[in-house]
Amino acid sequence: MQMLGTGPINEPDTRRELREMTAGLLGRHLPTEQALITDREGSFDRSLWLRLGEAGLLGIGAEERVGGSGGTVGDAVAVTEELARVLPSLAVDYVLSGMAMRMLAEPDCGPVADWLPEVAAGRMICSYGLSEPGGGTDLLALRARATEVDGEWRVSGQKTWISLAGEADQVFVLCRTDPAEKGRRSRGLSLIAVPTDQPGVAVRRVRLAGMRAAMTYEVFLDDAVAPLANLVGARGRGMQVLSKALDVERVMAAAISLGLARGALDLHIAYAREREAFGTPIGAFQAIQHPAADSIAELSAARALINSTVAMIEAGQDALAYSAMAKLFTAETAARIVDRGMRAMGAMGLADESAMQMYFRDARLQLFSPISNEMVRNLLGESLGLPRSY
Repeated sequence: MQMLGTGPINEPDTRRELREMTAGLLGRHLPTEQALITDREGSFDRSLWLRLGEAGLLGIGAEERVGGSGGTVGDAVAVTEELARVLPSLAVDYVLSGMAMRMLAEPDCGPVADWLPEVAAGRMICSYGLSEPGGGTDLLALRARATEVDGEWRVSGQKTWISLAGEADQVFVLCRTDPAEKGRRSRGLSLIAVPTDQPGVAVRRVRLAGMRAAMTYEVFLDDAVAPLANLVGARGRGMQVLSKALDVERVMAAAISLGLARGALDLHIAYAREREAFGTPIGAFQAIQHPAADSIAELSAARALINSTVAMIEAGQDALAYSAMAKLFTAETAARIVDRGMRAMGAMGLADESAMQMYFRDARLQLFSPISNEMVRNLLGESLGLPRSY
């Protein structure tokens, strides 16, 4: 009988080697015990970040000629999964940095594209600020504004749920620079890279129950100054820059869920093999074995959906609906898999020394980040030809 595993199958050799390199780097510099300490403290390891850059992992998805490491979306998905298997918070930061890097790699990005080699090396960190307290998923309801004053941008507003803002050298702020066109609220919005080291920028750490080491902040902008050259893409077309990246963000979010689900299932299976009750491993009991069987089936289905979405993106096809489905299905699959693992481990799963409690908390955030699954369902309903619900 074939022995099933929770990892991928039939991957290209180059991608398998990339996974092995990532797993080896984490094994040396972020073993499970250290990952749990990092999660508990809610800290960011800059030295580890630099190691990711030195290994070429932070530059995946941008061509070498512009300062990246080459590679494909599928390669970045593989690295994201491996990071999330060990420390989901680190995978969140990896995805956010990768989004900024992909924006810098766009042909019409502008002078800020020169930052890409530093971002890929881990020596420069760029975050991006979209959500606001009064808007949430409705990005177009934003109130942040930027005006030209004496040959520079002056940016004011508030952004929230911004990962890495406290560690970032630049925050890409989505703000209004020009009036909206009738019926097109997205027109007139621009992405401006705002330097964080200045009096006009303040950040406040937001402590979360899950993804505690993902470094989440509120950002306050009060006449923050940025050079006119710090436009990311064309003026008034910030949403167009973002839209190219959002399909990738959703499938990367799915990869985070896949990685943490895989970590939880590996832990579930290992515990079921080792823990004994009534003179036998508890994995012999159907109450433990059947949930594990359901989990491996659902994990495999989630992986297949992610792989299909990645293939569409890499082929240049419209992957909006499929990336949405991958995000939705994998997030809810991960929540179920972690819940089953927690039930199998009982009180041990809740112990600080167990990674299961980290997976349990982190999986909850995936249900509404970077977009809520309810909004994803709205998007999918519209893609079926049903009336728009908002």
